[in-house]
Amino acid sequence: MTRIKVLIIDDSAVVRQTLTEILSSDPQIEVVGSASDPYVAVERLKEIVPDVITLDVEMPHMDGITFLKKLMSQHPIPVVMCSTLTEEGSQTAFKALEYGAVDIIQKPKMGIKQFIEESRILICDAVKAASLTKRKKAPAAAFHVAPKLTADAVLPKVINKSMIQTTEKVVAVGASTGGTEALKAFLEVLPEDAPGMVIVQHMPEHFTRAFANRLNGICRVTVKEAEDDDTVIRGRVLIAPGNKHTLLKRSGARYYVEVKEGPLVSRHRPSVDVLFRSTARYAGKNAIGVIMTGMGDDGAKGMLEMKEAGAYNIAQDEASCVVFGMPKEAIKLGGVDRVLPLAMIAKEIIGL
Repeated sequence: MTRIKVLIIDDSAVVRQTLTEILSSDPQIEVVGSASDPYVAVERLKEIVPDVITLDVEMPHMDGITFLKKLMSQHPIPVVMCSTLTEEGSQTAFKALEYGAVDIIQKPKMGIKQFIEESRILICDAVKAASLTKRKKAPAAAFHVAPKLTADAVLPKVINKSMIQTTEKVVAVGASTGGTEALKAFLEVLPEDAPGMVIVQHMPEHFTRAFANRLNGICRVTVKEAEDDDTVIRGRVLIAPGNKHTLLKRSGARYYVEVKEGPLVSRHRPSVDVLFRSTARYAGKNAIGVIMTGMGDDGAKGMLEMKEAGAYNIAQDEASCVVFGMPKEAIKLGGVDRVLPLAMIAKEIIGL
């Protein structure tokens, strides 16, 4: 199996070294070079064409956004942006996604010699997902860095799903690679009285708030980063905060969210499986599940539990996905009722 060739572009020698160590630890990835700025990167690109580039947002001489625009117009290569956790860095990183970058990863923290295992998983998975956006085929063999935890780690499965009767609909959505633009297209067309919605988009800590704020400025529904005990009501969309799991709960006829710490589940935090499992338990047949573009299988098992509890589930189709991973796995497990193009999902939900 051919390894994924990666070029690292960052003005910090420490970051370049740290990313090289993290990515090289994965047998599916090969770091073929690094560059301290875009000008050096151009010379590297004359020698070798990588499968994926990790690109710093803020650099001297030429910033990452300017370089990204030039790269996408002249020689498109899947790019993963490497950003700090500042508000300014978050806003710039989202501009990069609009200009063609595939994903965002958190820049390694200075002073930490070696990332903990879960951070290594997230960074390597982001690069693997980016590589799939070009060739659109999964690697021939699966690679598991660590034992995969299920949603049991955060929300144990229960047999009894009985609850107080209510007819209010609630929508649970999961997305990963390519999801920021997919969610934007989906939410922009929703009416202001759309059903209450909770979304898990795989994204680093702090970026989810900036993402929610950007969506809130362009959508008719209210969009905000979820906080513990936020009520799920019509016209409101809650985005799970990065690095924390978000669960749907219910008290009487009131739906609300619980935001909590916990281990990686299905290689992610927040995890779609955790949201979907809680939705199966507390909303049952009153729920609509949506699984969108993304690598891996997070959400597949949870979506099956939703269907078994009476929910109606929708998967984004392969043609409109950036990476047809998560929807494909949910379909394979039998948890999906209908497969639709991205442009048709909002209409289907309102119709229901």
